[in-house]
Amino acid sequence: MTTASEDRYLASTARRNRKATAPQLSSELAAATGTVTSWQTIYRRLNEKGIYARKLRVCVLLSLQKKRDRFNWCKEHQNWTEHQWSRVLFTDESRVSLTGDSKRVYIWRESGTRNDPSNIVERDRFGSGGVMVWGGIMIDGRTPLHVFSSGSVTGQIYRDEVLDPYVRLFRGAYGPDFLFMDDNARPHRANLVDEFLESEDIKRIPWPPNSPDLNPIENLWDYLGRAIARIHPPPRDVNALKTALLEEWRLIPQTVVNNVISSLKTRCDM
Repeated sequence: MTTASEDRYLASTARRNRKATAPQLSSELAAATGTVTSWQTIYRRLNEKGIYARKLRVCVLLSLQKKRDRFNWCKEHQNWTEHQWSRVLFTDESRVSLTGDSKRVYIWRESGTRNDPSNIVERDRFGSGGVMVWGGIMIDGRTPLHVFSSGSVTGQIYRDEVLDPYVRLFRGAYGPDFLFMDDNARPHRANLVDEFLESEDIKRIPWPPNSPDLNPIENLWDYLGRAIARIHPPPRDVNALKTALLEEWRLIPQTVVNNVISSLKTRCDM
């Protein structure tokens, strides 16, 4: 049991050090008051104070012009129907490391404070190392997960390993209303990529710069990362990691895919 003053101490400490873990808070409480508590009690007491463990939000730097572009894109697409979104193949690359997902950091925060500056960390680019994968999702469909042959992606690799074997086939199966979404990464905007898309009559949906949070496939990368983290024993080498990624991607329920795409209206309203 904890006293009311100890509960206030816990809440104050969690607000000062939002990245502290429950065991760390328990240790600090014991050092300050002599009261020994379990981490479960720490969670309960903080929850009673309206403070919860939530994933730290990661953002990217946006200039004023990029903010305008993002606003205009959301305004243009906020009333799109599910049928309109069903035409889009949402794609992206992601890095996966043998050492786990370093971006999965949790903090203590109150409800409704997700976008407070103290609860956000800025990110401008990928870290180094790990396996690079690519995937695409649609309502009622997805591509196989592709593991790149090298750790980096160039325009030629993107065309030869992604666009030709996957995107071109999806365009052929869906028909002329098909829309292809990729972000504004340099390899995606190479001249040879543009030429390939034009030759195959693959239409792109314009995408605002530095807006990964608008892309529903980002939720799938998180889902995939959590699935890999649950594997025991964990993958010990790159080949084992590749095998696990391919299998866990295949096992993601299509309802999960459909739900994250259906969330686009909410994303556009933000």
